Amino acid sequence: MAKKKKVTQAPRAAAQDGPATLKDLLSSEVLGKLKAQADELKAEETSRKEAARQAVEDQRKAELKRLENDFGHLLENSNQDWSKFK
Repeated sequence: MAKKKKVTQAPRAAAQDGPATLKDLLSSEVLGKLKAQADELKAEETSRKEAARQAVEDQRKAELKRLENDFGHLLENSNQDWSKFK
């Protein structure tokens, strides 16, 4: 069997020799609008996550306050070693 010769390709230069990218084809005005829209969507996502986190925190606090007023729950979860309080 004969060995195959390996063909090496010269590395490509930066962007001049390669195909045009979408960033090169879009005008700076359109690119700016897209970046602004992306920033706006990120801000909306952050505020939505913060609102969801705040709602969960409020619900947890309300449940804790309800349980603090429930005598049965306090009795079950209290320390049963009453001798140290004499």
